[in-house]
Amino acid sequence: MRIIILAAVVVLALGIFCLCMVPIPREPAIGSARLVSIEELAEMCPPEPPAGPQENNLFAAFQDSSVQAAGQNAGSAGTVNRPPVRYIRDTDPIYSSVGVDMRLNEVFLQDSNTWSIRVFNRLDNTPAGAPRTQPKRVISGPKTDVQFNSCVYIDPTNGDIYSVENDIGDSIVVFAEGAEGDIEPKRHLKITHRGYAMTIDEEKQELFLSVQYPPQVAVYRKLASGDEKPIRLIQGETTRLSDAHGIAIDTKNKLLFVNNWGNISDYNVVGTGRFETPSITVYPLDANGDISPLRVIQGPRTQLNWPASMSLDPDTGDLYVANDMGQSVVVFRGTDQGDVAPRRVIKGQKTGISYPTGVFVDTRNKELWVSNLGNSSATVFPLTANGDVAPLRTIRSAPAGKASLRFGKTQAVAYDSKREEILVPN
Repeated sequence: MRIIILAAVVVLALGIFCLCMVPIPREPAIGSARLVSIEELAEMCPPEPPAGPQENNLFAAFQDSSVQAAGQNAGSAGTVNRPPVRYIRDTDPIYSSVGVDMRLNEVFLQDSNTWSIRVFNRLDNTPAGAPRTQPKRVISGPKTDVQFNSCVYIDPTNGDIYSVENDIGDSIVVFAEGAEGDIEPKRHLKITHRGYAMTIDEEKQELFLSVQYPPQVAVYRKLASGDEKPIRLIQGETTRLSDAHGIAIDTKNKLLFVNNWGNISDYNVVGTGRFETPSITVYPLDANGDISPLRVIQGPRTQLNWPASMSLDPDTGDLYVANDMGQSVVVFRGTDQGDVAPRRVIKGQKTGISYPTGVFVDTRNKELWVSNLGNSSATVFPLTANGDVAPLRTIRSAPAGKASLRFGKTQAVAYDSKREEILVPN
């Protein structure tokens, strides 16, 4: 039994590095097939790191083929240097975020599985019988510093590409318009650990970043780089921030929207942890410090369930929320508060939505883009879509019916010898 468990640890441990940190649902999509890639020994997912010192580059970790494996007995462990027999991994993209360059009609999808940013034409539409649509270009590689990428933002004026690197990425990297391949960012900003989503107030040239824990919103100069500190922070018990994720701004009405998962604790104080229901907290756009929200959207009628990114339609004030575990996109009025039902919900088998974590309002073409963790796709709808409706178009990067493994940051593994199953908590 100890040998079996040790072997399973080795198999999974070397495959861990190909996987993303984005919050991942555990259960499979209802009625969908699960396609698992089990491959013979091959190259690791990330590209080879460049020559020279790599102390601060995560890709350097892939140079070391040894792995620590634990046994059943307390304290027993050893270093294993032999290669694995096979990998269990998802070799297709898993899309965590979506952005649109409305000037050039290009769609940017954050692939948090293989650590890349994939660019497509806006009107791309994968035929039903085709295995996938190929991107027109890809940004990926050790020089890019793209890793655990959870949010993409496209500058509406000059086409700069902003990418938030979650987990141990701890940075925002910025690429010039047209960037492709393994290219160094034009700018690199070190951010607080566990930064998740960002948006920019182009009028005031301020960058807003949500941080999961300790929950906060950090506001930087748009062109901040290096070790530059935020110009202000929204943080504290009064803010009611709790595991902050999606963020959106309304520049017309000077409002800031943040959604929260509801996990609360003060790591400095024992026993302060608690769980609340998910929420959307609303603040003045210039909020600073430990400030109370103007309004809170919270309660069972909201249907919020692991809300992820948000996008606001400035023309109508509608707030679109990627509702990960709700398998839906929920739409609120910008003036909503309390335990209120969404004005519209996009959900159902026809939609192609599967564990959505990214949304983007394309105001020029009146379209809503949704990126799906669950099936390697992005789906686009009219802004007025409601209910179980088919998308206008779908960009798919895996065969139809594919259900992504949705591995997260795997840190343990067990083998059930009775059922001959490998158990992997995320």
